[in-house]
Amino acid sequence: MRSNQHTLKKTYYFQGKGLHTGTYAHMKLMPAGADFGIKFKRTDLRSKPIIEALAENVSNTARSTTISDKEAVAVTIEHLMSAFTGLGIDNALVELDNIEVPILDGSAKPYIDAILKDGLQDLEIPRKYIDIPQSLEIRDDKSGSWIRIDPAAAPSADITVDFNSKILGVQSAHWDEKTDYAHEIGVCRTFVFFHEIEYLFRNNLIKGGDMDNAIVIVEHPVSEEQLSSLSYLFNLPGVKITDEGYLNNLQLHFPDECGRHKMLDLLGDLRLSGGYLNARITAYKPGHSINTKAAKALRALLK
Repeated sequence: MRSNQHTLKKTYYFQGKGLHTGTYAHMKLMPAGADFGIKFKRTDLRSKPIIEALAENVSNTARSTTISDKEAVAVTIEHLMSAFTGLGIDNALVELDNIEVPILDGSAKPYIDAILKDGLQDLEIPRKYIDIPQSLEIRDDKSGSWIRIDPAAAPSADITVDFNSKILGVQSAHWDEKTDYAHEIGVCRTFVFFHEIEYLFRNNLIKGGDMDNAIVIVEHPVSEEQLSSLSYLFNLPGVKITDEGYLNNLQLHFPDECGRHKMLDLLGDLRLSGGYLNARITAYKPGHSINTKAAKALRALLK
């Protein structure tokens, strides 16, 4: 399927705290011309530096994807990058007045809801799909994760997620350009296992986490003391565990919402390869580290 390049029809405004730093930021998504790509501009810094959303600028993948260029840093960009990819947005400028993109509800839904009301602006120039010359496979022997990228006539992705979890089981997800990204992938929220929360918090991560922006999975027996500790950390009275093994803050959009969120992340991270890949992506246990390594390997291959 071939398409023209698209950008936003107008400027969109978002604000909120970052998931990991807890810092509050204002963000603008702005239209951009053909072949501009996706770029982040730090308006709070004196020189207002711009970071290109490309794999060579990835500087951290600890529970999210960070890009940087000298003093300029943009943390947790993957949900926004995924929304751009899933909605078919080739070019946009993102203005950010702090270090981290707001987490909002933990999915791409807020972007989808805002942008789809207006539709996209057709730039009347063909989209530059990325054709790859050969298959590529990236593996992480420690985690058992792998990503395989094969040449294809159009972009597609299939993933399998296995956390060795009795709650989640083994989940899978599919995406291609015919998939209803907005309703089947983009609405799926980030998640965390209960037993990871205190460790992450003590290690300067998820400082902006709360029960409005994450699914919390309770895999192991939890004491009243542990629940009380969680309530204290996040100011959450009345926390309980459902019979299905989740904290009682929300209902799942899909039984496999966590697997679908991993697809959301994969699409955002692989967008750092520089555009839409004419490739079939197959991934087992994808995550930000191996996703961005694959994007870097693609960039190196294309050079």
